[in-house]
Amino acid sequence: MKSSSPLNWLKSREGLYYLALALLLVVILPLALDPFRLNMVGKYLTYAFVAIGLVMCWGKAGILSLGQGVFFGLGGYCMAMFLKLEASTPEATAHQSTPGIPDFMDWNQVTELPWFWQPFHSFSFTLMAVLLVPGLLAFIIGVAMFKRRVSGVYFAIITQAIASILTILIIGQQGYTGGVNGITDLQTLMGWSIRTDAAKTTLYFVGVATLFVCLFVARWVQNSKFGRILVAMRDQENRVRFSGYDVAAFKIFIFCLAAMFAGVGGALFTLQVGFMSPSFVGIVPSIEMVVFCALGGRYSLLGGVYGALLVNAAKSGFSESFPELWPYAMGALFIGVVLAFPNGLAGLYRRYVMPLEDRLFTRKPAAKTGKAEPARSGDESLPDHLSVEKP
Repeated sequence: MKSSSPLNWLKSREGLYYLALALLLVVILPLALDPFRLNMVGKYLTYAFVAIGLVMCWGKAGILSLGQGVFFGLGGYCMAMFLKLEASTPEATAHQSTPGIPDFMDWNQVTELPWFWQPFHSFSFTLMAVLLVPGLLAFIIGVAMFKRRVSGVYFAIITQAIASILTILIIGQQGYTGGVNGITDLQTLMGWSIRTDAAKTTLYFVGVATLFVCLFVARWVQNSKFGRILVAMRDQENRVRFSGYDVAAFKIFIFCLAAMFAGVGGALFTLQVGFMSPSFVGIVPSIEMVVFCALGGRYSLLGGVYGALLVNAAKSGFSESFPELWPYAMGALFIGVVLAFPNGLAGLYRRYVMPLEDRLFTRKPAAKTGKAEPARSGDESLPDHLSVEKP
């Protein structure tokens, strides 16, 4: 039974889980951590945007993308271009041979700001580009792939190839993109310094607020009829197609939504760390993003957030002590998750902890039968003509 009001939803089990996450991110961590560590957590949370999109794309719709770093990087580069132009005023770059352009362009003998950089003088355009540039590329990829019914491992390999291509393109066009070093030395946002401890704390809370907006958007899509059709597509795609639904259109939409979530995460990442480079775009970071989702639970939105936090915290701690071994540890973690608990931490919680919660707290009896309400599996019920019988 669905809650009749937001207050009732907050009192539900799901609402309490969201409140617990808000308490952790808004109260506990800011009080427990110094500004440097809090900034690191803010950086970890930017990857949670990608994980949320992967939950919707992979967990709900069955579309595994190994190239989400592409959209994360595009959103980050859009924000970095605006910040770099703000730092490249004629006065600040008077020492260059061509004042008024970014320093790396001057180093590469570029004498005029490229046309595709010009619109990024506007902050409003930049905010739209953070959403629309990743979304447009995802739309082009989706139309090209899903209209031809490319799916499964073939789609995953193609997205991986796109990540590799974009990395090569960014590195090769050094005069326009900063090359392998990326766009660096980003200091201010509309005249406001983003490198102070106070600014980093403010950006952390902005990231948390934006994360919850994306979580509620994803939850709304998941609980709508559209979301139930996505689950039906994942389990029985042909049955959905024969029922008259345009499967390709549904896949394109959810793929674009996941790309826009990743773009927002990339833009916030740039603000948090002060640079963007191709090292966050390629195959390796894209696969790491899938690990975040797999560890947290690919069917759980909150699981994706916790997965991003835990894996990145482990990466920071482990790589400080054993930097050469971390890639092997990441690979072993992914293999172990897939083999031992394929539903991730959320699946373990649902299997072992939720029954204990049921014993500790009195369950509300069902209105008609008087029986305890069963635990939810995480997927909303499907329309009758799309429901799939379980063995």
